[in-house]
Amino acid sequence: MVSVLPQIFGSFNTTGIIHRAIQSGLISIETINPRDHAKGRHRTVDDAPYGGGNGMLLKPDPLIAAMEAAPSSSHRVLLTPAGIPFDQTQAARLANFDTLTLICGRYEGFDARVEAYVDEEISIGDFVLLGGEVAAMALIEATARLQPGVLGNHNSVRDESHSTPRLEHPQYTRPPCFRELTVPEVLLSGDHETVARWRHAHSLHRTVRRRPDLLKSSELSDEQRRLLREFSLIPETDAVFEDG
Repeated sequence: MVSVLPQIFGSFNTTGIIHRAIQSGLISIETINPRDHAKGRHRTVDDAPYGGGNGMLLKPDPLIAAMEAAPSSSHRVLLTPAGIPFDQTQAARLANFDTLTLICGRYEGFDARVEAYVDEEISIGDFVLLGGEVAAMALIEATARLQPGVLGNHNSVRDESHSTPRLEHPQYTRPPCFRELTVPEVLLSGDHETVARWRHAHSLHRTVRRRPDLLKSSELSDEQRRLLREFSLIPETDAVFEDG
């Protein structure tokens, strides 16, 4: 991790599943501060942009020196709003690298020459943050949880939202009734086959209602319609597609 504010990662690295994964040696997170590679008494890492403009930019020399202090085989990812969108597919791809170097911007950004020293640029969404540190945490969590042993049950990553082209089905736990809101009877039935069909149907229905863009086609197959009809979900689903 390359960041001018490495202290931000303090509680992130020492809390919850990420902390346990570090303690178990399943993952390793290290931060490199460009200030440690800056010259001069003040260790300055930023300067005004040529041509004028608001704010300050991270200088290329300390930032690139910090990047080069990481293992040379590391895959360098620049976190920037101009990067490719980050999603579960990207998380799975990045999880296959032995080492990642995440470069966090600050201030108004960084000198454009930094881009020549990275392998790719990634954005976590169409919005602007104060810096890349929060984006780095999101990327770390998304990739670390895919490593064997990090989650107590690795099968839990298989059918969740965005691991397939559908959102995850609704889930419930005790108590069976809370403020007159009850758990669907099918989930209490003990019939595993029916529960599986119910979950599949509600996963599809939730995707159609909330994220139809995730589906490859705007038309449901006959098998999908039968499944939705089994749990009385098809009328509402048809209305979504009719509305466009």
